Amino acid sequence: MKFLLKDIRFFKWTVPLPAFLWFAIAALAGVAELMHGVTVNDTHINNYLIFKQVFWHTVHQQNLYLEYPLLFEDTNHYGPLFSILIAPFALLGDYAGCFLWCMANAVILYYAVKQLPVSNKQQQIILLIGLLEMITSLQNVQFNPMLTGWIILSYTLVKKEQDFWAAFFIVAGLYVKIYGVVGIAFFWFSQHKIKFVLSFILWLVILFCLPMLISSPAFIVQSYQNWYHSLVEKNAKNISVEASNAMQDISVLGMVRRIFHIENFKNYLITVPAALLYALPFLRFNQFKFTGFQLSYLALALIGVVIFSSSAESATYVLAMIGVGIWFILNDKKKWTIGILIFALIFTSLSPTDLFPDYLEKSFVRPYSLKALPCFLVWLSLVYSLLRKDFSLTKHLNE
Repeated sequence: MKFLLKDIRFFKWTVPLPAFLWFAIAALAGVAELMHGVTVNDTHINNYLIFKQVFWHTVHQQNLYLEYPLLFEDTNHYGPLFSILIAPFALLGDYAGCFLWCMANAVILYYAVKQLPVSNKQQQIILLIGLLEMITSLQNVQFNPMLTGWIILSYTLVKKEQDFWAAFFIVAGLYVKIYGVVGIAFFWFSQHKIKFVLSFILWLVILFCLPMLISSPAFIVQSYQNWYHSLVEKNAKNISVEASNAMQDISVLGMVRRIFHIENFKNYLITVPAALLYALPFLRFNQFKFTGFQLSYLALALIGVVIFSSSAESATYVLAMIGVGIWFILNDKKKWTIGILIFALIFTSLSPTDLFPDYLEKSFVRPYSLKALPCFLVWLSLVYSLLRKDFSLTKHLNE
């Protein structure tokens, strides 16, 4: 780890090695996918083909959630606001648009982590812990690194008392992929709660209406209704214990469903107790002001939004592993802490790669959604700390 935290020199410039690795690997991941081609029959950038058509279908007022087999495989599951986000990339050629989309995801997540109120070394450790999952997400040309950045920024902007922009990122995340809603929890850390609420309401209206500029009010209203129905249908498919290759529902819910083979297992049996554990730390009002408490809750949110979602897939885990990274830098480097981190790096980050034994991945990790297990252990550790730890003693984070 110490070697990876060193700087490297390019002529007169000194660049932190983690930053170099982050962007070099992001660029290579984007190029590697594009080398396979950009045809509809090639699935390597299929997600990008879906994404760009969200823009064009919004412009032409075509249903955003139907199958279009001549254009891409699968269907879109992002909200109508995504049409505005993807617009600058969709207007470019596929090669340029896809590559810049990958780089934009890497840049935003890197920038967000660099805004965290921890030391430069700790920021670099977080980035290194999340690096493999960032690669996995970019290889799938996903939006998840950017979403992770948005959630982090919704916290750091509250921390900097810029509630107006914090609310922007929360609402944007909500309207694009629901997950961003977890940022609402950072309301409790705000020094300007009325401003936070008013800003949140304002952005709800503005960002709801924004896609109407390239479409029409009636189409966007209908699209939000269609989005809801598409998510309900997607959830029904995800929770099937017979789902092909178990590529979805890689979560605590999926673990229970598939280990015990319970076809009709009700999500609320886990999500309700989890929600209660999310809420209980907010009874500790005297801890809200401490940075350690706030960062622990940020990590809890990043991990929990993935491991308790039936829509969680391998490429979603960049959120969770950045959360693991935050958890790791907040804890003393005891044997159990390092052990859980290694467990997470191997079973969560390495399991989908060629570096992990193929037999174990196909016979155990994937069928039983075990990619979620290490992150669940970290989540439980965070819950315990948030309920029991006195964060006033973490002086190095409270200055």
